[in-house]
Amino acid sequence: MRREASRLPAVDALKALACVLIVLHHLAFYGPMADVVRPLMPATIEFLDEYARMAVQIFLVVSGFLFASKFGPFGSASIAAPLNLLLQRYTRLVVPYSAALLLAIACSAIAGMWMDHRSISEAPGLGQLLAHVLLLHDLLDQDALSAGVWYVAIDFQLFALAILLLWLPSRLSGRVPALRLLAPTLIVGLTLASLFGFNRNSLWDETALYFFGAFGLGILVAWASRQPRAGLWIGLLTLVAVAALAVDFRGRIAVATSTMLFLGLASRYGFLHTLPVPAALSRLSRISYSVFLVHFPLCLLVNAVVTGFFPVNPVINGLGMLVAVGISIAGGALFYRHVESYPFPRLARLLVPAGVVASGWLAALAAANLGG
Repeated sequence: MRREASRLPAVDALKALACVLIVLHHLAFYGPMADVVRPLMPATIEFLDEYARMAVQIFLVVSGFLFASKFGPFGSASIAAPLNLLLQRYTRLVVPYSAALLLAIACSAIAGMWMDHRSISEAPGLGQLLAHVLLLHDLLDQDALSAGVWYVAIDFQLFALAILLLWLPSRLSGRVPALRLLAPTLIVGLTLASLFGFNRNSLWDETALYFFGAFGLGILVAWASRQPRAGLWIGLLTLVAVAALAVDFRGRIAVATSTMLFLGLASRYGFLHTLPVPAALSRLSRISYSVFLVHFPLCLLVNAVVTGFFPVNPVINGLGMLVAVGISIAGGALFYRHVESYPFPRLARLLVPAGVVASGWLAALAAANLGG
């Protein structure tokens, strides 16, 4: 879900589709507009509520695929400085994410004036803000300030874990060259462990171990598609994924498998670069991370307005959901232009999260004092 996605039309199509599905899922899951619309379109709302959330698996596989396009199976010279890579990834994720947290805090405060609903977050404390900015909110059992922020933490965990698995063997191979083979072996091993083990136990769902199965499938299919007998390797990967589904069928892994197979075939038969995709979908793909970050607070405001004026009209609430999607995309485009892609100096990028914690905490204190 990152802005460094390459100009790959097939990848753009997947990201754009997943982006819209995630927005619709959160509209359906959190309501309240969807609650009013449900009697009018029960099957549609049920699908968006229960199944659209699986679109996150598309992002996981695509993230692994794009990771593998930069880092080969035996690592890369750039992994000689893994801490620099992790810092770059952290700032790229957290600078726009931190700004979106402030937007979420502000929108929750405004929406709270119009309606009383479970989707509205309370003003955060200092510890909660710090946990979010450090991407530890789930691990520390802090209430989320916006829907889907768990994914940002998991994205960073997955990247860090994959970098470690590639860097360590390359570090050791100077003394024992055969250890270079250990890098792809570790990726394969952890992918299998996740598919057949960690992903079957919700105890691990706050860690990268739970999601590495989908991420690893993306890495492995990218590597497999470059091999001389690519079709055979892609087929083998598919059999492994099907075996994991036979052991324990999970819809999320079925979606990940389908995405992996699509990317593998796209690479194998050349339409990864040539698939005809409308320009609008390519633009949506480019801003998908920004849309993901800002859509929930913006949808919260639309929910508050529609609920305030038309609390029981299903048609208007249904139109409100469509308006919320449009506002989310437009807001994401503005956020991408002015925040995510803004060329902050390096020092400023490091200071933005700290500034967000300070300003968010001060705003919460001010709100509490006004309320008192």
